[in-house]
Amino acid sequence: MLLETSRSLITKGWTIAQWQSVYRQASASPSELVSELLSNLSDNDPAWISVAGADQLAGQLDALARRLADVNGDMSALPLYGVPFAVKDNIDAAGWTTTAACPAFAYTARDDAHVVALLRGAGAILVGKTNLDQFATGLVGTRSPYGCVPNSFDPNYISGGSSSGSASVVARGLVPFALGTDTAGSGRVPAAFNNIVGLKPTRGWVSNRGLVPACRTLDCITAFALTVEDASAVVSFFSGYDAADPFSRPQPTRLPVHFSCKPVLAVPANPWFDGDKRAQLHFETSLRRLKDMGATLVDIDFTPFSELAQLLYAGPWVAERYVAIEHMMTEQPEAVHPVVRGIIEQAGRYSAADAFRAEYRRANLARQIQQVLATADALVVPSTPSIYTIAQVLQQPVALNSALGTYTNFTNLADLCALALPAGLRSDGLPAGITLIAPAWHDAALADFGMRWQVASTTPPGAPGVWQHEWPLSVSSGNSLDSSDEIMVAVVGAHLRGMPLNHQLTSRGARFVEEARTSDDYRLYALAGAIPPKPGLKHVPVSGAQIALELWALTPQAFGEFTAEVPAPLGIGNVVLADGRCVKGFICEPSGFEDALDITAYGGWRSYVKHAK
Repeated sequence: MLLETSRSLITKGWTIAQWQSVYRQASASPSELVSELLSNLSDNDPAWISVAGADQLAGQLDALARRLADVNGDMSALPLYGVPFAVKDNIDAAGWTTTAACPAFAYTARDDAHVVALLRGAGAILVGKTNLDQFATGLVGTRSPYGCVPNSFDPNYISGGSSSGSASVVARGLVPFALGTDTAGSGRVPAAFNNIVGLKPTRGWVSNRGLVPACRTLDCITAFALTVEDASAVVSFFSGYDAADPFSRPQPTRLPVHFSCKPVLAVPANPWFDGDKRAQLHFETSLRRLKDMGATLVDIDFTPFSELAQLLYAGPWVAERYVAIEHMMTEQPEAVHPVVRGIIEQAGRYSAADAFRAEYRRANLARQIQQVLATADALVVPSTPSIYTIAQVLQQPVALNSALGTYTNFTNLADLCALALPAGLRSDGLPAGITLIAPAWHDAALADFGMRWQVASTTPPGAPGVWQHEWPLSVSSGNSLDSSDEIMVAVVGAHLRGMPLNHQLTSRGARFVEEARTSDDYRLYALAGAIPPKPGLKHVPVSGAQIALELWALTPQAFGEFTAEVPAPLGIGNVVLADGRCVKGFICEPSGFEDALDITAYGGWRSYVKHAK
């Protein structure tokens, strides 16, 4: 049985913003708070495979202190300063053992996975690695020699998998966010079963370098959090093109960031619930809530989605799982969990010709799915058709696992992104969720609508008693629901996504809108002595160029707070974009250009920073 977190843990259920606030007010230090957190973790908790030891914590705190010293104590340059997090134990962290829930496979990682390096670089502290269905093969959370991870509401029920441990530690308020992975639904099913948010980004947007693969062409690293804001912010910290990952993809410059004013949501015409009447009634209630929010629901034929979902395991993609652990399957097959081994052994049934036939069918079904989704803002499905007890899953490990993938397995095969949202409790008190699914690169639009759903929710996230704050959230705590009340701001430097001051936007609920460029009347300079490094944008009637920037939308209140933090010689003025729009943006006083370096030739701050390293 899962041990309950100590009620004395003061950080229980804190969001990222709350961790940030305490540090900025100097109310406590990372050493104090993270040490207390670790002292409350139990060695008997099956959600953890390993937790940070004294030396591992001390090493991270020392590194964090050096980073802070490098920026002259400017905590804003480390947007995740002292924030604890956990990662699924198929993701590498330097000096930690990676097991993929298979002791015979275990090795000590020499380097951080790309995502872990980015998070630690932003100041976050890794406190532990979490349990999973072995080799990320399963949606149940029961296929691990480290133990079954029980549901955070009722330990007789499954937690969902394969990212079972990561979902559990977030649901119980131990960490504000945790990383999982999602090939068939592993970042969404456990979110639904533990009443939290699971964000599965567009495939290739997040680097998989340092991840033990399940299906390398389909794998996605995901984020779990109590709120949509935190899940979205975390993904923004560790996403981005990675040239060292051959499956990484650059993000397009024009991205949808909203659903339409009156959203149209596609819904399976006859959703299947495996005979679970409570699940059916709960989903029907969720659909009524969506209608109350102004959405139009349109029934669709779910057949191509279902057929594509079945291809993932009843097709040659299982051979990718064999390739990932071929040496284990040939040299130590007995060390592989028997259910996992039985699934992966099916790879031998398929030939190269079978693989091409399946790929042709996948492409055909994916095209049909894209055509269906082109008529709607997103697809909404129950995250799972039902929920099962641990005993039921142990008796029928393959059949029930397959059932759980009904509304998830097709997503990566069809190149879609997804956001799993808590949808309150069923009539029996167990959590259930809905999932919004949209074409690739619609991640921001999903998150924007997810915040609207969150504001309209009446049940707080996480396990019972974890959320210690006011609920439901007010509109002002998230993104504005009315875009006409927003103020558009152009940022060109340290406030860009992934840059040191981006948190000054995200912590105020700012909404990323799009990448854009100025008109050709500007020059960009690297300001001398700025900490963290910053550029200055200068309007010049002649000999100018287009400069890359990002547009962010803020509520008027958030805009006022944000501009109050802008230090001299920078200020906020008007910036003209390449398409003729005029928006608020960063400008620089003439004195700021003294001793500044003209970097216009790089086309933007991000390119300059990359070449200056």
